[in-house]
Amino acid sequence: MKQIRNFCIIAHIDHGKSTLADRLIQACGGVTQREFRDQLLDAMDIERERGITIKSNTITLSYRAPDGQDYLLNLIDTPGHVDFSHEVRRSLMACEGALMVVDASQGVEAQTVANLYLALDNNLELLPVINKIDLPAADVERAREEIDADLGLDPFEAIPVSAKTGEGIQDVLAGIVEKLPGPKGDPDAPLKALVFDAHYDRYRGVILQCRVMEGTLNVRDSIHFMHAGRDFVVEELGYNQLKLTPKQQLSAGEVGYIIAGIKSVREIEIGDTITLLDSQAAEPVPGYKKARQVVFSSIYPMNSNEYKDLASALDKLAINDAALTFEKDSSAALGFGFRCGFLGLLHLDVIQERLQREFSIGLVISAPSVKYKVALKDGRVIDVDNPSYWPDPSLIDAVSEPYITASILTPEEYVGPVMDLCREHRSESQTMNYLSVGRVEVTSHMPLGEVLFDFYGKLKTITRGYGSFDYEPTEYQATDVVKVDILVNKEPVDTLSYLVHRDKARARALHYCEQLAEAIPRHQFKIPIQGAIGGTVIARSTIAPYRKDVTAKLYGGDVTRKNKLLDKQKKGKAKMKLIGRVNIPQKAFVAVLRADRD
Repeated sequence: MKQIRNFCIIAHIDHGKSTLADRLIQACGGVTQREFRDQLLDAMDIERERGITIKSNTITLSYRAPDGQDYLLNLIDTPGHVDFSHEVRRSLMACEGALMVVDASQGVEAQTVANLYLALDNNLELLPVINKIDLPAADVERAREEIDADLGLDPFEAIPVSAKTGEGIQDVLAGIVEKLPGPKGDPDAPLKALVFDAHYDRYRGVILQCRVMEGTLNVRDSIHFMHAGRDFVVEELGYNQLKLTPKQQLSAGEVGYIIAGIKSVREIEIGDTITLLDSQAAEPVPGYKKARQVVFSSIYPMNSNEYKDLASALDKLAINDAALTFEKDSSAALGFGFRCGFLGLLHLDVIQERLQREFSIGLVISAPSVKYKVALKDGRVIDVDNPSYWPDPSLIDAVSEPYITASILTPEEYVGPVMDLCREHRSESQTMNYLSVGRVEVTSHMPLGEVLFDFYGKLKTITRGYGSFDYEPTEYQATDVVKVDILVNKEPVDTLSYLVHRDKARARALHYCEQLAEAIPRHQFKIPIQGAIGGTVIARSTIAPYRKDVTAKLYGGDVTRKNKLLDKQKKGKAKMKLIGRVNIPQKAFVAVLRADRD
């Protein structure tokens, strides 16, 4: 075990984790020059195009240290975005150490601090790495100051590197061996193996990524999942190298893969503990948490004939992504669809893009919502994330919504606009912490629902891209949430109903009405589009009717002839308005809901 190092790379988004992983793999000879490609551990096209890591990935590398000793390095590349922090948490549980990457030009960012606390909670040894020293704007000394002030780590241990050019990579490898501790565990104890990730292979089923904490696991062993309560037989195990490398056994301290004939990720739970069926461990590995969905949205196929294709596509995505939840939903306007739960807006975005790209399905996605707790007058408390299930207001005693503690790092000159932005989004309290010269951390207590729509985009705009945002869910607090219905020709359109704080209800209803008025084609009669809370109309737009000039055929005569024709037309329009149905085209829903999310 002294020759094993289990470590991960953690940092804020876009600080060069995947590029650093590429250089480490190349330096250890884990890939030939012919097989190499950028972002080697990122398997999805979306990850490559956006330059982000969505799924944790692992690889086992062989490294010969300058003293001639051979080491086994188990590297876990983690996502940087706040939506996937549960992946980071599980990866940290499988490690003894971590490389804490800091951008030499941007310094310590919000997610870096959040990941630091996660790492400290798991008692990890941290090795700071200052990346991107080749950039013209790089300031290594300032980065050292921030590592000392913001992270509380030894700034002189920080290793300056350029993951792009390869400068300093050998120093990082030497630092991993010297500074990070080896694993502990008893190979003869009852088996305890942590499942920190899994992915689906169409030919072999689910491939588990595991860290063996205690004991030894062999091929053909019968295993038991302690949380899920399921039993399987190990068909194959081994190391994750660029290709799966089979072995006969995995012992305490090692990281590898397990294939056990599991058909779907839903059959097991990521973060679970594996033990032997005939000699079970007394208790699972501590720290297990389920992924918690915080954003909910309905997904409908643009063409109703594609409903079965959408159901099949979601099933296939859920095989790989245990954090995605969905249940059947229906809408009078859009037909059958699914109500889905996501970890955040980026997770929603990724799932939407994968559905469109990998399965070629046109989608309509409703406005995202959070989960509200509604206390009824009969004493019951129910969770509501879908406007369709909002109870009658006369039955509601109180409503509470989830709050977050938002941490915003910004240059000093943008503090005023940032605090104004927080206040616009119903921030209750704001505190400032001066981290270093010119850099301020603004901590704000605000509702989660307020950051779903345009908060992050506005933050990037007012800080010219320098602001970074991270949040931590806290608790539920009492609020004044109402359901707003959108009525087209006095008929409610269920898909466009939404839940919102009363103070924001009118502005958003007006936005919906204006967007619909532009998107719905004119009819032969006047169409009112209204936003209403219960029976009270709070916003309105009107689509003017087509009008035929019925007096064109007149060539003179008494005015009563003209009035007679106009009255006849007026009666026809009134009758048409009573019996006429408004055809709302699909593109109208798409225009409204997309504009709402933008």
